[in-house]
Amino acid sequence: MHKPVLYQEVLTYLQPRSGQRFIDGTVGIGGHAWGILQASQPDGLLLGIDLDATALQIAEQNLRNFRGRYWLLLGNYRDLSQHLDQIGWSSVDGVLLDLGVSSLQLDTPERGFSFRFEAPLDMRFDRRNPRTAADLVNNLSLNELAKIFSRYGEERFAGQIAHAIVASRPIQTTTQLANVVLRVVGRQSGGIHPATRTFQALRIAVNDELGALEEFLPQATAALKPSGRLAIISFHSLEDRLVKAYFQNEARKCICPPKQPICTCGHRPRLKVLTPKPVRPTAQEVAQNPRARSARLRVAEKLTSEA
Repeated sequence: MHKPVLYQEVLTYLQPRSGQRFIDGTVGIGGHAWGILQASQPDGLLLGIDLDATALQIAEQNLRNFRGRYWLLLGNYRDLSQHLDQIGWSSVDGVLLDLGVSSLQLDTPERGFSFRFEAPLDMRFDRRNPRTAADLVNNLSLNELAKIFSRYGEERFAGQIAHAIVASRPIQTTTQLANVVLRVVGRQSGGIHPATRTFQALRIAVNDELGALEEFLPQATAALKPSGRLAIISFHSLEDRLVKAYFQNEARKCICPPKQPICTCGHRPRLKVLTPKPVRPTAQEVAQNPRARSARLRVAEKLTSEA
């Protein structure tokens, strides 16, 4: 089984031990989950959640040596509280999210995540979701598309790309879309492919990734026991900024506006930030797995009520 990004760093921060309970909200094919279950032997437990039914089938096989110690649920981590109720858990010792697209999804052409393959424009993590990337590309207005590319892709050519897409409709495949973007942006020496930000933006929009993350964070914090840890791996600045801001906010004693002379918020800190700067993969890991290069790990610890 391919070792997931920042594998050892995740285990170091979560510190799994026997008798503890963990959540892997993006369990995928079970890479991090395997390490957590291995380190928490003989009776540590894990709840794995994922939107990808195919990934869960592979995870079931990869984790088979730990049967009886884990649950795998098809669902969204944004519904964490419901998933905990489903298995009867009230609190946990650690929570992990590994955000972004897995290698399984990127390397399966028919999933439509990558412009490396000719495939339908899909990009859904959950195939039960009726809305695909093709639906957005072919039905949204020019302004709506430009907003998606600007906000979720931080694309400086957002308006020009949106205009070219509208003029080229219908667009049904990954390579069609990539070629439209390429005609607008042009090839650049070095760096990422010109269509990378456009594809990222559409994927985030199709799956409402930022909305899901915003809903998940307070649920994960509430589920943690005192001294429990929340670890988030992100792969682009939008996710990382959101996680950083949430951690900082929950570590503050006061969240009143800076110019307000007297505190009236009544806010009490719930988290202690363990990673003031995100943990990045080593050069050795990036050499072995180039997709790890943009990974950032942030970790926070639940404070005790006395703190």
